[in-house]
Parts: sequence; structure tokens; C-alpha cells
Amino acid sequence: MKTPGGRALGIVHTEFRGRPLWALVGEGALESMRADGITTGDLEALPLDAHRVETLVDHVMTELEAYGADLASTPGGAGWLYAQHVPTRRLVTQLVRKLLALSTWEPFAKTPGPLGLAPYEGFVGLRSNSSREYRAYTVTWSGVAYVLGAAAPYNPLRSAQLRGLPPVSLATAAPSPPPSELPQTDVVALSWSSRHAGTLRPVLGELARVGRTSLVIDLATDPADRCPVPEAEGVSLCSPPAALLNVSGNVDRLRLPDDDHVVQVEEHSVHLARLVRLVSVVLETSGGCTQPSWRSVIRTETWLDGVLSTVQPHTVLVSNDTSPLGALAVHTAGRHGINTVHVQHGAWTAESVAWPALHSRDIVVMGKRDVPLAKAWARHPHAEVHVLGQPRFDALVGLDRKAQRRYLENLLASGTRKSPTHIAVWACQPFGPARLAAQADLLLDGLWRADGDWGLVIAPHPAQSVDVFASLLRRDGKPLVALADPRVGARSLLAAADALASAYSTCGIEAALLDVPVLEIGSPGERTLGLAEHALARRCTSSADVVEALSEIPDPHHPATQTAKDGVCRWRGDSAAQVAQLILRRAGHAMRHTPVHDEAHGTDSGLPQGEGVHAR
Repeated sequence: MKTPGGRALGIVHTEFRGRPLWALVGEGALESMRADGITTGDLEALPLDAHRVETLVDHVMTELEAYGADLASTPGGAGWLYAQHVPTRRLVTQLVRKLLALSTWEPFAKTPGPLGLAPYEGFVGLRSNSSREYRAYTVTWSGVAYVLGAAAPYNPLRSAQLRGLPPVSLATAAPSPPPSELPQTDVVALSWSSRHAGTLRPVLGELARVGRTSLVIDLATDPADRCPVPEAEGVSLCSPPAALLNVSGNVDRLRLPDDDHVVQVEEHSVHLARLVRLVSVVLETSGGCTQPSWRSVIRTETWLDGVLSTVQPHTVLVSNDTSPLGALAVHTAGRHGINTVHVQHGAWTAESVAWPALHSRDIVVMGKRDVPLAKAWARHPHAEVHVLGQPRFDALVGLDRKAQRRYLENLLASGTRKSPTHIAVWACQPFGPARLAAQADLLLDGLWRADGDWGLVIAPHPAQSVDVFASLLRRDGKPLVALADPRVGARSLLAAADALASAYSTCGIEAALLDVPVLEIGSPGERTLGLAEHALARRCTSSADVVEALSEIPDPHHPATQTAKDGVCRWRGDSAAQVAQLILRRAGHAMRHTPVHDEAHGTDSGLPQGEGVHAR
């Protein structure tokens, strides 16, 4: 953490009027002080109990909801904390982690006291991350002091870094017709991510095959995440007005005066009115489709209302109904009496979501292991869970492994240099630079020490900036490393790899389904897909683990059982057809008035289809 002048900060024990005080000082001042002190960087690096953090975040969010959930609502009745729960929770998590770090640090635990702030430092700033668009907001240490009650006559809400951000640059598509000119369709699908588009388009294609029309609303604000023009007849595409998700401005109802309402986090008393003020910074700042401002949420609801009123679909289809746009879409669909279907687009674990809530009526999950989580997270009173696989994986059946191998070899060969005998693909996630560097060291050291001639192809995440990998490509060539075109993606490479490494990419599941050896990399406490628990991967927490895992690959490879694979993802090549059938069945009486030309094709999965498993 740095002050506006660029000085790193530390926390030191001092006194004020005979009482203990923990003051924020320049890091250099710590060396000349005999009192207990620590840099904020070292404090934030202290190991924390992840379960304890999550429990405290839940507690703060519960108290925050009771305190201020009714402070502001959209015209359609969506409360600010419902629509903006995910960005709010992420900011609260950053606060809780810092408070817990203070409680964990022994000198503070022995002599707790108030925390002084650094004058002029803003309260909400940004953490580093490798995503092109997503902003990782955080509470600064002065912000921590502020919510604990410190007087702050000279501190702004926003850090200098946040105040200096350029406006959000939106990806503008061809002008779309106003809602009143859109044709009526059976299904409306929402997409703002390439993963959403890849998951939903096969389903819409199946619906088109049997004569059902659909409209894709492309809300992406990153050009790389825009939905391609649909190829199937009967599937149309529209985008909202360009400025819809680029609106900033104050949310006056969240700028509360101080009061006596607090929430306890360990021994710390957090002032709720001040916490709401910090949250208002995120809600007032335009962050594109992933973190729309409150004003953008209100405008989007009005626009979406017009679309649904004109198009009159029987189903709204989404791949995310938890973050602001998805939660808002499902809420709006409910007011119109429209059924909602959520298709899981990525892997889930109990710790993998910012908010454990699913709002749609029908929830389509990939594998059997996802059912308990979906049932626990379901919020719709009549929610049902369906194990139908992943439509995006249907295409794995027809992958050209030879063409993929040629691409990998060409990346690693240049001039007279030959491609390595063995090639690993690293399917990345948009983690912070430090975490990515640690994973890279673990993986590259293991590849270098492993028997045989190994090379590595880095496959960036679709939302990731490739700049973060520059240092890896400047290595001494041991092992050979190359960067794949971000437009290609790991899923277009993995079938030809000798091994796939990842911490948490869904590509790990795809590789396991294709019997490609999978290495789940990361520190011992780092979250992974959990494929190792299903005997579908090797967990590697050190370079020695990587060496051992790679040494076993030349041995006769025994494919995982179908039961093990079904636990993670039902894969028969017909998931899109199965989801289409679910949509048609649920449409019920609306479908009886329009003859169905054909039934969506599909094969017997051997798993329950029907109406699904009731969440309650």
C-alpha cells in the first residue's frame, strides 16, 4: 500500500494521550523505531483461515443488509444490495481480510487499539490484477482506520489511482434497433463474456433447428468478449445503446451521516454508515459490464424492460445470474412472468463464487458434484437443478488433434530450433501478477527438471492482459516457452497437449474428459478445480510434484472411468440439445400453440433428465 506520494506504508505501535495507538507511517520510518511495527505488505501476506474469512464476510453482509438494504432500489424494485451484491461483497472481503490480519499479528493481538490513518490517502483503491477490464477494488489501510472510527478531515473517498482512471472504453457494435422495433422471439439470452456466448450459442442453435427463435442481448464492453454474429437462422443479435454501461455519478442515498450502528469483526467495531460510504465509491464508478455503476443498473433495467415487453419471450437464458447484470435480468424477467434458465458456464466450488446465490427457476449444472452446491445456492422458491453437462463442451467430440499439435509445435519452433518432444499447455486465470509468477516458477522449474524434452505454451484467459507474461518469455530458453494467441484459447490447444496445467481453469475439465493428463498447480492452500479428488488430475504444490507427475505420463495411460467423469461433467456431445429440450418442456402451454417441427436431437445420457431435482 502506498501513499499519494508513492511511499510504502507501515503500521507502528505508539501512544496518544497515554492510550495505545497503531499509526500508519512511511515504511522507512519503521527502521528507526524501536516499537513494534510491520509493513502493510508483510501484514497482508500473513496466512489467514479462509473459512474464518468467509464466515466473517457473511456476518458483515448480513448486518449490512439489515442496516441499509432498503436505502435505494431500481424503479422495478431491485434493491441496491441485491443488484450490487457481488462488487459490495468483494470490497467487504478485502476489508475483512485486513482486519483479520491485524487480529492475527501478535503485537496487535497483545495490545489492541485504534488505528490512525495517513492524511490525504483515499479510502478505496485498486489492487493489481491481470484482467483487461475487471477492476479489483480494495479498502486502503486509511480506509480501514476510517471505518473503525478514525477522524478523517482531509482524506478523500477515492485514492489518487482511482481518481486518475480514464473513462471506461466501451466496445460498440453495429447500431441496434430500439426495443420497440425488435421482433417477437421465444427466448432471450444475455451474454457479456466470451464464455457466456460459447455456452449459450449451441443451445440457441438447437432451438433454431426445431423452429424456435431467439434474441441474444450482447452486453459485453470488452471487444474480445463480444458475441459473434449468429450463424443459425432464427437467432438474432442486439446490443444496448453504447453509453448504457458507461454512466458514473453519485448515489446520494448511500452517502450516510455517521451514527452508532456497528458490526463486530473479531475485536474490531466497523461503523456501518462509513462502510456504506466506501461501497458507494464502487457503485458510483462506471466499471463496464462486470461492475456497472448504480446509474447504469437503473438505465439497463429500463432498457431491458422495453426489450422484454416487445419481444415477449417465454424464457430468459443466462450463464450468470449472480453478478449485477445477471441478477437484474432475472429480477426483471420475474416481473414479466418469464421463466429463467441458468446454464453453468464454469466450474464451481464452495469457495469459488463471490455470492453463493442462484436466482433462476431452472439451474443447469455440469456434473453430479455440482448438484448439492446448486441446491444450497438456489434462491427461487421453485428452483430445480438439472445435470445436463456443458453445451460448450459438445464441440470436443470433433476436435482435430493433429491440427492443434501442429499449432503448438510451430509456436515453440523458430528458425533452426526444433519443437520440444513433449509440450505442456498452461491454461491461465486472470490472477494478480504475484500469484501468476509463483505458479509460473512452480511449473517452469518442474518442466526444466523433468526427464525428456519439455516445452510450455501459455494460453491466456480470455479476459487476461498478455502483458503480464512478458517476463516469462524473456527467460533463458530453459524450458522453451511460447505465448498462444489469446483469440485461440486453451480449449483450442489442450487436445494435443501432453499435459495441461492449471489452477482453476475449466479447461482442466475439458482436458480430463479427453484423457489429457492434468496438473492442478498452486500453493498447498490455493483453490483448484478439485479434479484430483476425482482421480482426474494430479495436485502439484511444488516443482518436485510436477516432476513426479510428468514422469508418470509415459507409463500406459489408463483413462478415467465414466463414473469419475460424470461426477465432474456429464459429457455425451448432446448437452445443448438437452438444455433446448428443457426449455421447450418448461415453456409448456406456450409451446402447444405453436407446432414443433422436430424434437431436439440427443442421446440417452444414462442420467436423470425429466424435470430435474427440486432445490427444496
